[in-house]
Amino acid sequence: MKFQVRVTYLAIWMVFLLVFVRVDFRFGLGDFIDVNEQLCGCTSCIMDPQEDPWFMERYDSQVPKLMNRANSNISTITHNWWMKLQPSRSVNFSDVVEPLFSLFRDEEHYSDSGPDRCRTCAVVGNSANLIRSHYGAMIDAHDFVFRMNRAPTKGYEKDVGLKTTHRAIYPESAVDLDNSTHLVLLPFKVLDLQWLISVFTTKNITRTYTAVKATIKANKDKVMIIHPEFMRYVYERWLMKNGKYPSTGFIMLMLALHICDQVNVFGFGASADGRWYHYFDHWHRQSVNAGVHRGGVEYDAILKLVQQQRIKMFKGW
Repeated sequence: MKFQVRVTYLAIWMVFLLVFVRVDFRFGLGDFIDVNEQLCGCTSCIMDPQEDPWFMERYDSQVPKLMNRANSNISTITHNWWMKLQPSRSVNFSDVVEPLFSLFRDEEHYSDSGPDRCRTCAVVGNSANLIRSHYGAMIDAHDFVFRMNRAPTKGYEKDVGLKTTHRAIYPESAVDLDNSTHLVLLPFKVLDLQWLISVFTTKNITRTYTAVKATIKANKDKVMIIHPEFMRYVYERWLMKNGKYPSTGFIMLMLALHICDQVNVFGFGASADGRWYHYFDHWHRQSVNAGVHRGGVEYDAILKLVQQQRIKMFKGW
């Protein structure tokens, strides 16, 4: 009988201790360790939790970024917006999907995020504030280096670097690429997709609204295509429908924001004297908000991302 009483008391004490330890552990854990899951392997990550309603209202990790066959059905609202950008609407988007992904790699890109990954990315714009910046080695140290359109590196290596992992183009800005560089097409019209197919096959498209290259040197296995849904998302969510559509540079910055863990921005904005021109041709823009883009709105969004410590900007001065 005494043994049974002792067992009973022992069981009661064990239950009490377990409950006590559980309650104490539950309320004391946060005082000793960080209970938040590590979002990437870098010392800081773009998606580190912050009290930042501005960012969270805009950022959508689920929007399709790069096209593949599986996500090639675009919504009606995107189709209508996208078709308005095009001078000719004689070609159906659905007609190019099959030949497109029969020719190029059909896969889901950059879906490997996690606590062990630290993907560093440099987005290199074309601003003259890169001149005498000596950023070249810093830029080349990134995992990914994004460049836009015809921006050269030869002769400017000390300031802009030599490495290019991704170059964003459209038919009217196409250049030859080396075998290691990804061709990232920004399709502002269905004809741009047809041109991409033609470049690697028939080479018969030589004109859009102006003369374009019939072919370029590029690695067919490294072709990527920005999704029209992503372009509209950037235009509506990040630029609040200012301008007609986002610039190539801003779209690529947004792509980096969605597939990288750390993003550093170079060559965006005006030079030290307040003028807006390219580091390679000194073509002076009278107004940053002229034409189809609203560079001022884009730049303000970039500065806000810097302020919220989502990205870092290097101005060169």
